[in-house]
Parts: sequence; C-alpha cells; structure tokens
Amino acid sequence: MTQTIKVEDLPTLVGRELEPSPWLEITQERVNQFADATNDWQPIHVNPEMAAQTPFGGPIAHGFLSLSLLSYLNAQSAVVPENMVMGINYGSDRVRYLMPVRVGKRIRSRQKVLEVTEKKPGQWLFKSEVTVEIEGEETPALVAEILSVMVVG
Repeated sequence: MTQTIKVEDLPTLVGRELEPSPWLEITQERVNQFADATNDWQPIHVNPEMAAQTPFGGPIAHGFLSLSLLSYLNAQSAVVPENMVMGINYGSDRVRYLMPVRVGKRIRSRQKVLEVTEKKPGQWLFKSEVTVEIEGEETPALVAEILSVMVVG
C-alpha cells in the first residue's frame, strides 16, 4: 500500500525498510510475452518440455523480467511525497541475480531506503536496496540498488 508523507520528511526515510509488496505469480504467459517483447526466446524460458530436461526442472523467468517488474512491485508499497507529479526510473548501481524464478512461483519486493537527496528543487533522488523474494525459497531471485527520482509539483 502506498503511503504519502510531507516533502520535508523524505530524508527521514533513510535506513527504513518499507512493507513488502504483494506477491505476484510468474506465469508462462508473462514469460512468453517478455520473450516476444525482447526477442529472447531461449528454450529455458519458453519451451516447457525442453526446460524440464534442464537442472531447473522447468521453465524459468528471464532475469531481466524479474528486474523489470520492480517498477510495478515497488510502487505497490512505496512511500511518496505529497504533490508528487511523477516518479522516474533513474537506473541501478548494482544488480545480482541469485536464484532463477521458476514459472508458477510468486515473487515480491522488499525495499530499504539507503539515500534520499534533493538534486534540484522539487526533484528527489532515492537509492534503495531492493530484494526480490521467491515464495517458499530462502535465496532471493535478485538483489539490486535501484535509483529513482520523485518529482514534486
């Protein structure tokens, strides 16, 4: 659930872990759509019969699919400033894929705010450590340092 706070309180978020996002199931349809969008039809993603013969035991999501879902997942439990006009993806400082996400599994994100800096008046740069958890697994799918800019009007 998104929470709104006063702009002057944004720096108080540093060090805070936000609520985890809701779980999201990774379906074969979503994996296939991502493959079509990126022209990455590697059989471990889109061919369940072939993928069943691999050490994964079935199809897995593209790592970049899991990463690209962070925009959606993180927005589900964000803390945003009052009068926010827009949020902008500003990049990543570090991304590590630790475990593949099997089709049919559910994932969610956990965010910890590392830095909040006003870069220009009304433009706040956030750096967050984000972990994508896989339901029922100890090892996360990925850990990343994500940068975003919140523009306040």
